[in-house]
Amino acid sequence: MSEAAPAPEGLTTSNTAQVGAAPETPLVSAGFRSYALVVLLLVYTVNFLDRQIVSILAEPIKNELSISDTQLGLLTGLAFGIIYCGFGLPLARLADRFNRVWIISGSLAVWSACTVLCGRATNYATLVAARMGVGLGEAGCTPTAHALIADYVPKEKRASALAFFSMGTPLGGLLGLAMGGLIADAYGWRTAFLVAGLPGLILAILCFFTLKEPRNAMAAAARQAHASSQMGFTATCKYLAAKRTFWLLAFGAAIKAFIGYGHSPFTASFFLRNHGPEIAQLAGQFGLKPIGFMGLALGLIAGIFGTASSWLGGAIADKYGARDLRAYGSVPAIASLLVIPCYYVAYTADSAILALSFLVPIALLGSLWYGPVYASAQSLVPANMRATSASIVLFIINMVGLGGGALVVGALSDWFNYGWGLGKADGIRWALFVSACFGLISAVLFWVARTRIRDEMVS
Repeated sequence: MSEAAPAPEGLTTSNTAQVGAAPETPLVSAGFRSYALVVLLLVYTVNFLDRQIVSILAEPIKNELSISDTQLGLLTGLAFGIIYCGFGLPLARLADRFNRVWIISGSLAVWSACTVLCGRATNYATLVAARMGVGLGEAGCTPTAHALIADYVPKEKRASALAFFSMGTPLGGLLGLAMGGLIADAYGWRTAFLVAGLPGLILAILCFFTLKEPRNAMAAAARQAHASSQMGFTATCKYLAAKRTFWLLAFGAAIKAFIGYGHSPFTASFFLRNHGPEIAQLAGQFGLKPIGFMGLALGLIAGIFGTASSWLGGAIADKYGARDLRAYGSVPAIASLLVIPCYYVAYTADSAILALSFLVPIALLGSLWYGPVYASAQSLVPANMRATSASIVLFIINMVGLGGGALVVGALSDWFNYGWGLGKADGIRWALFVSACFGLISAVLFWVARTRIRDEMVS
């Protein structure tokens, strides 16, 4: 590894050691780095808030627009997912070549505006079109932010930083479930979309004027060298083809996302079908209806403990990864194994309170993979491939998780219900547990990824 060139005063450098890779990239000062991470966390929180709010608003939307469940499924999943995955790679290539702050700011403005437009939709077709606009905007956020964070943060703190950023997933989910439901109850689903979209428009302006593109701090010659060394998508794929660790971690994470996306639409249904009277009683104690109670309970569990899980995964991986890089595979592998018995208790318990309580360790273990996997995707490639690398990981995760999770769990539920004659309550129970057992595959993939990670990590 060549020695890093001296950085400008007040800046540090990150290490990139590959023939033909971009030169050492200056990073911002520690104070600005902390500020930028908070701003990007807010961006990602808004990202998931705008992505997930439609799920809690699905029933009033269905009733007002008189649409079928199939049309509702298209609106909440496929219409978003196809555009999100399809535009993710091209936008990531732009992020590897052009100003990433501009791309994040523009993407944020687009998806926030389209979220507002969802509330102005006059019919099903215009609502689908607005949702597709949300998917287009959000496609430019995560890979670009991952690459920017990787340049802001030293290698030894990268997993923690990306885990901090990933806390936007549970925080956005919490806000989407809790805020969306409460506003919809009081003012209607259209107002909920309006309230969800407006903060992003303000945040887009903040990002544009206050975040910095680290490449701009490089000397003119270094910037020119960086620009001339940009790698095409094909070259990046060829480079990654030899990185077995990358693919093992990516598909291990995809199966974890498959479980998460698959369970998300059906967890409340499980409780209402299997513990209906007890849930109604608990809801009454808080002056809520069963659906409102479940939205608040699930939102709080996912938001609080999912946030803690994301942060812990990065912190643990960075702590032990400083001594042994295999920790980036060990942490998610062990968590994937430990969570399976918790799923079993949660889905077979006779008490709703006991079942809900076991969702806490599920949430604590369920997001531990965020930091280690996303940090590895950045550290297994040189700097000029980072956004594309992140986009490929997210493409795999979303195609498998978002594309197949809910569909497979729903099909399993119908199979156990009608094919085996177990009934709707037990059908959803065993569909959720069987799909959770796919986590065994993730554990194996994460563990095997350990074998070559020390040889393949480059930056």
